[in-house]
Amino acid sequence: MSTNAFPINPTLQAIAIAYTNKDTALIADEVLPRVPTGKKFNYPVWDQVAAYSVPNTVVGRRGEPNTVDFQATDVADQCVDYGLDDSIPVDDIEAFNAMPKAPGAVGPKEVRTMLLTKLIMLDREIRAGGLVFNSANYKVGLKTSLGAGDQFNDTTSDPIALISNALDLPLVRPNIMVIGQAAWTKLSAHPDIVQATGTSGGTSGLARAQAVAELFGLSKVVIGAARLNNARKGQAPNWANVWGKHVSLLYVSQADAQMEQPTYGWTAQFGPRVAGDIPEPKKGLRGCVAVRVGESVKEVISSQDSGYFIENAVA
Repeated sequence: MSTNAFPINPTLQAIAIAYTNKDTALIADEVLPRVPTGKKFNYPVWDQVAAYSVPNTVVGRRGEPNTVDFQATDVADQCVDYGLDDSIPVDDIEAFNAMPKAPGAVGPKEVRTMLLTKLIMLDREIRAGGLVFNSANYKVGLKTSLGAGDQFNDTTSDPIALISNALDLPLVRPNIMVIGQAAWTKLSAHPDIVQATGTSGGTSGLARAQAVAELFGLSKVVIGAARLNNARKGQAPNWANVWGKHVSLLYVSQADAQMEQPTYGWTAQFGPRVAGDIPEPKKGLRGCVAVRVGESVKEVISSQDSGYFIENAVA
C-alpha cells in the first residue's frame, strides 16, 4: 500500500518526466545541468588560489613529498519542493471516457499534467535566468556593462574583440555562451559576426548559432527565448523576456559538477519529477480530481571564477 499522502500515478508521472515543449525554447537544463542528490546535500567551494598554486614537487632520495592541503568551504544546502495542482470536474473526465476517440486522443488528466509541467519548467527557467544573468554571481573583473557605442545593436561596435578577450579571463575557459533572444537577434546580424562566420564574405545576413560557437571555440551557443507574463491576475498581459538583454560566457560541465570540480553552476535534483491524482469529492456537484505535478531541485552557483557576464549587450 502506498504511504504517499498524494499518490503517484505512473502514467501521469511518465508524461511529466518525458514532457518537453521545444516551442518554448527553455534552456535551464543546458545552462545549469541536473545532478542527482539527496534532499539535503553538501558541495565544496574550493580555494581557487590553492588549487592552482603548484608547490615544490621535487622529492629527495630519502625525503618525503610535500603535503598539499586543499582548503575548501563545505556548503550545506537542500532541494526545494516546487509543485502545482489543478482540479478537473469528474463530469469532464466521464464525458471524455464516453466519447468516441480519434487515434492519439489525450484525456483531461493527461492534458492538465502537460500544462502543469510546462509551468513548472517555466518557473525553473525564471529562477535560472535570475541567477545566471545576475552580476552579483560573478567575481570582480569578470563582468562588464556595455553602454552606447559598444552594444551589439551599434554596427560600429566590436563584439568579436569583446567576447574573445572575455573568454580569456575566467579561471576555467568558458565552453558555452548563454545569450538572451534580444541580444542574439542583434549579435547574429552584426556585420562583423556575419562576415566572420559566412562563406561569401558579405556583411549582411544572419549568422547561425553553431557558426558563432565555432568562431569563438565554444561547444555551443544557448539562446534564451522564453517569455513570461509579469501582469497580476486579472490585469492585461505584460510580456517580458525571461533572459533579458545580456550574455554570459560560462564553463558548464555536468560531469565536473558530479566530481566536485570547478563548473560555473548546476542543479541539485532529488528524485524524478512527480505527478499524481487524487479525488476531491467536496468540489463540484459530482466531485473533482486533483492533478499535481512537481519536482525537488535547487539551482547552485558553485564557481563564480568560471564565468564572465556581459550586461546590457543591447540597448
